[in-house]
Parts: sequence; C-alpha cells; structure tokens
Amino acid sequence: MKGIDAKEALEILNITETVPMLELFRRTTEVREKRFGKRIETCSIVNAKCGNCQQNCAFCAQSSRSKAKISVYPLIPAEEIFQAAKAAAEHGVKRFGIVTSGTRVVPGHDLDEICKAIRRIRAELPILPCASLGILTEEALRQLKEAGLERYHHNLEASPSYFPEICTTRPYSTQTGTVRAAKEIGFSVCSGGIIGIGESREQRIELFETIRSLEVDSVPLNFLSPIPGTLLEGGCGITPRDCLLAIAAARLMMPETSIRVCGGREKNLRDMQALIFAAGADSFMTGGYLVTPGRGVPADLQMIRDSGLLPD
Repeated sequence: MKGIDAKEALEILNITETVPMLELFRRTTEVREKRFGKRIETCSIVNAKCGNCQQNCAFCAQSSRSKAKISVYPLIPAEEIFQAAKAAAEHGVKRFGIVTSGTRVVPGHDLDEICKAIRRIRAELPILPCASLGILTEEALRQLKEAGLERYHHNLEASPSYFPEICTTRPYSTQTGTVRAAKEIGFSVCSGGIIGIGESREQRIELFETIRSLEVDSVPLNFLSPIPGTLLEGGCGITPRDCLLAIAAARLMMPETSIRVCGGREKNLRDMQALIFAAGADSFMTGGYLVTPGRGVPADLQMIRDSGLLPD
C-alpha cells in the first residue's frame, strides 16, 4: 500500500473542523485494520541509567542544559532490568525496552550487564527485548544482536531543518546514521520523534518524510510533556487535535509501518486518548516513561478493550 505525499499530509495537519476529522478517522482506521487487524501492541520501558547526559537536547530533563530535579544513577544491575521485564510480561505487555541516558553505551561493564539481562529475558520470558542505548559502534550493536536483542530504538527527535534548534551537541547525520547501522546489523528498528517542541507543521511532515525514507519498522510518536527546569518547560501549546492529526498523517504516509504512541499521551490527549486508535495508531507505550509517570498498565489495557480492540 502506497502512502500519501507530503502535500496531502500537510492538509491533514491543517484540518480545523470536526466532521472532516471524523471522516479522516474512518480512513485511518481502515488502513490500520487492513495492515494490523484489531490487535493493538503494547510496550514498556525501564529507565536503566538516568542523568548526566552530555547531550543538550532542549526538551529533556536529563540533558546537560537541564536544571530539572530528577534522580541520577548509574546503570542498574541486570537482575533489576530482568525484574522490570518480568513485571511487564506478567501484565501481558509484548515488548520491553532498556533505555539509558548519555551519548552511548560502550563495550565493557555496562554493555555486558545489559547483554546479560537480554539473554535472561529471551530465555525465561515471553516478552521481546528492545534497547535504546544511544549512538553505538558496530561492535556494540553486534554484541547486542548476539545476546538476543530483537529491536533497536533510536529517535530522530525532530526534522533535519529543526533539529539544530533543540540540540547542538551532535549532527543530524548521527541520528540517521545510527538507524542505518542498526538496520545493517539486522535489527528491527524503531525510530520516531517528538511533536510540539516548537516545530512548524511543515517540519512535522519533514520529520515523517525522513523517517519514511529510512524504512523503519516502528515509528514512536511522542508529544512534549514540559518538565520544569528544561529549556522547554513553558511548553509549545499543542492540543489533543494536533496530536491526533499528527498520528493520522503518519499513518497515511506510512501505511505498512507500526505507528506507536509514546510519551506525553496522557498529558496532551487527556480524555481523548482512546481516539489514538481511530487516528491510526496500532501500538503504544504503557506504564511509566523516563522521568514522568504513566497511568498504569491495567487502565491502558482496558482502554484497548473498551475500543473494541484486542491487546497484543
């Protein structure tokens, strides 16, 4: 199935009336169900290493420019990672992500500990392990692959034209390069960005076009949840409608790709959270996020069922 072009996608972001939006949702629902049926995939994460990041991303509480009051700690033990994965699996969550702060995890103690956790997860649990560990070397990626990692995650965060406005400590080429490197190793790859960080609607579409060109397997869409102490603590004024239309545009641009709603869902969509499925999302993150809480897995699984869909 071929996706829509940038011009049509921008027209979607510019919808202001309710009836055209509902008509759009009929189309996005049909596209989602043709590709994914009525099953909705869930994932959760563990913040395995927090704070002291060398990058200066404007939105992030862990960045070098952030004054946010967060817990700072080194990599947690493999046992603790495993127990977090076990708890997620017991709730029926399908994927489990190991996330660390910083530019990268290098071969050595931390990578060995993460691989130890991955091997045990694959051996003892029905959940699929994923990881978001930064800009890795080929050696590190291969070590993760050998340990049994199923998917690698690396967000682009923003479009090429807007990225320098939110981060100046690395070039955009490292973003796309990491995605390509993970694909070359043979990983399933998850890569998306953040909506509502000051970008224009045109730049949202530019982000989606960039992601589409990389041919990833899953596109996580985050919505800015302003954190006191960060450069974007005042927020950028996105509405539930903005979030839903972004999901819809991504779905129709990438009809064969998993569109995954992640951080900022509860805060930005509020009582309209269940409409993410009508807008085209086939998967979402449940439980907590990196430094902000979620609303709990049972409530999210009930939302799937109440929508006439099936948790996967």
